[in-house]
Amino acid sequence: MLMPKRVKRRRVHRGRMKGVATKGNTITYGTYGLVTEDCGWITSNQIEAARIAMTRSIKRGGKVYIKIFPHKPVTKKPAEVRMGSGKGAPEFWVAVVKPGRVMFEIEGVPEDKAREAMRLAAHKLPVRCKFTVKGQTLAEGGEA
Repeated sequence: MLMPKRVKRRRVHRGRMKGVATKGNTITYGTYGLVTEDCGWITSNQIEAARIAMTRSIKRGGKVYIKIFPHKPVTKKPAEVRMGSGKGAPEFWVAVVKPGRVMFEIEGVPEDKAREAMRLAAHKLPVRCKFTVKGQTLAEGGEA
């Protein structure tokens, strides 16, 4: 699973997700991209499941780029523990995404294969996604 090698603070606030993505909102490496339409947290397990779905769909042809990374720790307290006595230990790691963020990119495969691979990956994610092509504005992009 993806996680940072080391972090400055082990426990962070939840924060709030508002607005649209200003960073990572263009397709840079590949030809086709998967763009989120919602705000949300994507766990490292979900990123890995989407990656596996894409690479299996394109039969290990072409190249897949993952453009999000789970930097944020999410804490949980153990089951059946009384209230108080501090914040829980980090349980898993999430990537915070906002609308317009390009999460995955593919190159080296035809558009129909890329569209199918992205559709399978979108089913693994907890946010609504859209398939886009490099050079195409987000308003023109089709559904995943």
